[in-house]
Amino acid sequence: MKPTPWNEATTLADLPRLAAERWGDRVALSFKGRGETFGELSETVDRVARGLIAAGIAPGDRVGVWLNNCPEWIHLQFAIARIGAIQVPINTRFRTADAAYIVGQAECSTLITHDTSGPIDYWAMTREMVPDRERREDGGIQSNDFPFLQRIIIKTTDGGTDAPFGTSHYRDLIRDPEVALDAELERRAAEVDRDDPAFIMYTSGTTGFPKGVVRGHGFLRNQVDRVRVLGTTEVDVVYNYLPLFHIFGYLDGPMLSMATGNRQILAETFDPEVCLDAIEAEGVTQLSGFETHVKGLVEAQKRQARDISSLRTGIFGAGTNSAVPIMREALDILAPMKPVTAYGMTEIGGNACLSFLDSTQEQICETSGHPCDGFDFRVIDPDTGQDQPFDTPGEIILKSYNLMQCYYKKPEETANAYDQDGWFYSGDMGYLRADGFLRFLGRYKDMLKIGGENVDPMEVEAYLQGHGDVADVAVVGHPDERLTEVAVAFVAPRPGRNPSEADILEFCRGRIASFKIPRHVLFLPELPMTSTGKVRKTELREQALEALQPA
Repeated sequence: MKPTPWNEATTLADLPRLAAERWGDRVALSFKGRGETFGELSETVDRVARGLIAAGIAPGDRVGVWLNNCPEWIHLQFAIARIGAIQVPINTRFRTADAAYIVGQAECSTLITHDTSGPIDYWAMTREMVPDRERREDGGIQSNDFPFLQRIIIKTTDGGTDAPFGTSHYRDLIRDPEVALDAELERRAAEVDRDDPAFIMYTSGTTGFPKGVVRGHGFLRNQVDRVRVLGTTEVDVVYNYLPLFHIFGYLDGPMLSMATGNRQILAETFDPEVCLDAIEAEGVTQLSGFETHVKGLVEAQKRQARDISSLRTGIFGAGTNSAVPIMREALDILAPMKPVTAYGMTEIGGNACLSFLDSTQEQICETSGHPCDGFDFRVIDPDTGQDQPFDTPGEIILKSYNLMQCYYKKPEETANAYDQDGWFYSGDMGYLRADGFLRFLGRYKDMLKIGGENVDPMEVEAYLQGHGDVADVAVVGHPDERLTEVAVAFVAPRPGRNPSEADILEFCRGRIASFKIPRHVLFLPELPMTSTGKVRKTELREQALEALQPA
């Protein structure tokens, strides 16, 4: 196997050129039937980078990218790095309130988004954040809510429609080659250091609103483990339906392709039928995902069997009780694929643990992988801080070269994530086994995991508190066969008010991400509290189980 094309000094700014030098004429990216070679991708990245410079984006600027999976997302990923700026990926399932929080908290100078994408009107939400009166005809912005925001760039659906008033069109980034900016681009790219921030990826923590995880260019080192374990080479064909704004899709899509020269087939979204058809038609060898994806693929293949004999491997989160039967069935239905199980999070990298291609079926299905090189794991009793014996659950903590730089502009939260000896506290529950493998069991605290997305209940609670009829609210998780769990909101109405479940749900639709919207709303005169004023969520979970049990 050839080594990756980078070394200890390489940054994201270097990757397109290095990949083009090695695999220039090979297809790097396929999207909706159109292919782009590594050489073409590198040229487009530079064209976009020159356009970003011409637009006025400076080194260190934060650039919000609120786009669904598309080639432009990948071009921007590397173009932003090449000019020394910092990408801020924004979850495309976020709605106005969610996106506005990130644009403001990250102090973005630039927002790049769609006009519309499918049924979602991104421009309407953007216009709500930055109304007409705050945008000038020349594209300048003066916003009280977003004092750092200087420009909005719109990718229109058909590419030909004019950009809305007070914005720029994405096509203008690449219309003029701006070759006069070549020297400036090369100067900026050369000045990017491995320790510089590469992106700020927002992830819900255990308390409060989403936190921006700052990752430096040095995270490239961790990709070497991924390549070594998967055995990916330039002959592999990777089907990527994972969202690029998520660390999983970011690493298993464009970053893996840059490391190995493999062809990436990029999908806008996950559709198990379309994915299986592509495996058969395109000879797909590799794909990755969460248990929700595995379950969808298994059920679709059982409905209509395709020839998936090309499918070789992929990375999947496993180990939780709900995932075990799904993975066991996948080993049969999706054969000959040999899955690699993994554990990771944005703060520690996409893969802190990986199993191996020669791991046993039991290790694949009932663990979350073996710690990768450069990662030290412990499992402790959260009350005493003492190490737990093998097979005894506790909180997962770790040390590594690959930990985040910080939570952006949240020094207290950053400090609280570590102990005095530098161990990072994941907030996850799991245990170590005698064979060295880790098993992740779930969140220790109240974090919800809905279809692969982390949802902080306190964030949803804070939003629902804005409803005029709500006096108090608590959100808990409720088991769900398809999504692992869904959110249930317990609402205590204000005196004299009588909101309905429909009222509460309508307040959420189009304003917060659909996966955050509670599946059920239950009403109580008041929430059960402890003597110290904390909501007794254990009691609420039990009430939800009783109230929502199947008839």
